[in-house]
Amino acid sequence: MTVSFEARRQAPAQYRDRGRGGPVTVFAQALHAHLFGLPEEDEPLPTALDGLLQATHTATAPEQQTAILQQLAEQLRNATEIIQRYQYRAQWDRLPDDVAERLGDAHDQAQQVAQSLDLVAPAFSSPPAAPAPPGPQPRHTAAPPALPTPLAGRRR
Repeated sequence: MTVSFEARRQAPAQYRDRGRGGPVTVFAQALHAHLFGLPEEDEPLPTALDGLLQATHTATAPEQQTAILQQLAEQLRNATEIIQRYQYRAQWDRLPDDVAERLGDAHDQAQQVAQSLDLVAPAFSSPPAAPAPPGPQPRHTAAPPALPTPLAGRRR
């Protein structure tokens, strides 16, 4: 069996930057390893966000998925440092107050997302808890039928 993958260019490369692989390449490598019974490479996770995004397409093991979320949280912590430096720079350069405030908000939000990812990442590598067996069902008693109430101001 011969499988050939080819990617067509969707948009022109900017700044003379050429991609060296992408989701198609990663998928082809994983398929090749699976078809021929080769061990899948345990390469370290990429640090660039676009590389991390590509890794999500082939991460099938729960440990891989957890590692990707942990790496993403680490990258967000790096982003918070970058944002904070620019926030300080905006204050130093006396840019409009709203610039530093928005950067401060972005810093806090990125930090919160990183903390949330730290909390949820382990859930992907631990098996889900078995559902609890159904317990005894509570007995529902029917309420007595409501008696009709006379309408006020109605005469016969």
